[in-house]
Amino acid sequence: MLVIRRVLATAAAAAVAVGAGLAMMAPASASPSPAPFIGPFTHLKNIASTVPANGDVNPYGVAVVQQSRGMLQRGDVLVSNFNNMNNLQGTGSTIVEVSPSGQQTLFAQISPSDLTGSCPGGVGLTTALTILQNGWVVVGSTPSTNGMAATAKAGCLIVLDSQGHVQETISGYGINGPWDMTSVSYGQFAELFVTNVLNGTVAADGAVVHHGTVLRLLVRVSGNCPPKLLRVTTIGSGFFEQTNANAFVFGPTGVGLGPNGTLYVADTGENRITAIPFAATRMSSAGTGSVLTSGGKLNGPLGLTIAPNGDVLSVNGGNGRIVETSPGGAQVASFFLDKSGSPPGAGALFGLVVAPHGSGVYYVDDATNFLRLLH
Repeated sequence: MLVIRRVLATAAAAAVAVGAGLAMMAPASASPSPAPFIGPFTHLKNIASTVPANGDVNPYGVAVVQQSRGMLQRGDVLVSNFNNMNNLQGTGSTIVEVSPSGQQTLFAQISPSDLTGSCPGGVGLTTALTILQNGWVVVGSTPSTNGMAATAKAGCLIVLDSQGHVQETISGYGINGPWDMTSVSYGQFAELFVTNVLNGTVAADGAVVHHGTVLRLLVRVSGNCPPKLLRVTTIGSGFFEQTNANAFVFGPTGVGLGPNGTLYVADTGENRITAIPFAATRMSSAGTGSVLTSGGKLNGPLGLTIAPNGDVLSVNGGNGRIVETSPGGAQVASFFLDKSGSPPGAGALFGLVVAPHGSGVYYVDDATNFLRLLH
């Protein structure tokens, strides 16, 4: 056991220094704060529809392909769909692949019969979408039988190979409504940081509970073998959760690992972003962490990612804005990505990711079912 712990600690430390692809941040007093990353971006561009041939809608998860392998082409964007053609939440089964030029292809269409292991409730793909080394794609499933949160089940993480074929599922170990996810890869190891939104939520029947969690999953990725789960650690707990007729469920959503080793969490129900320190190495829960920022331009933050300058980018479920927050907690920039609907922009945004070379921000617009680019 001691040897295993040493390996995990060493690998986790490497994740922050190497896997994040960024240098360790200097103390805030060492240099002036960088200019806002999204400051120069003023244009919005439709890249492609995210609706595949089977009619799935409500795009949620977004991930950029870093290395070509199998069907995955470097620079393309994977998008997961949460709803089926009848717009029932928790029933989407497809992941589409979109090229920067706007060509959309089907990467995967997952049916319950494709699942090779346990996934309570079946298939309903969420924002939890990431790509590991060797082209392994991991997507969360928080399924419903009728589009209502009352029938939602614990779900699982579904692991697909680079050809879009399901190879395994990861369930249990505290995975209960995997809602969003980020990951970091290093050598033969990867860590997945997964938010969970169904801990006591359905049973509460619309009442607020504070049982949302963030799990860290350590996996070994070796050759052509599917990732092997080595350890699961709860590093965040006590987050706001609530079922909702329109939004399905509120709970901890977007997560992003900063170059300072802090995991930032979009605490949607509390309208804030929190910070869990030493996320890659801690062996116990930090609760909800410390508050990075709250209120201001935030309005139900959902998707979250880290900008090249270390700032936190989040998109609002309430008003269609993207907000940039510095590691010191200052909201340094914001921009309207969607003004449709009533109120304007409400319910339109979910997943986002920085485009290659920092050339912009890819995001999904649920109001139009399009992958779009802020640049």
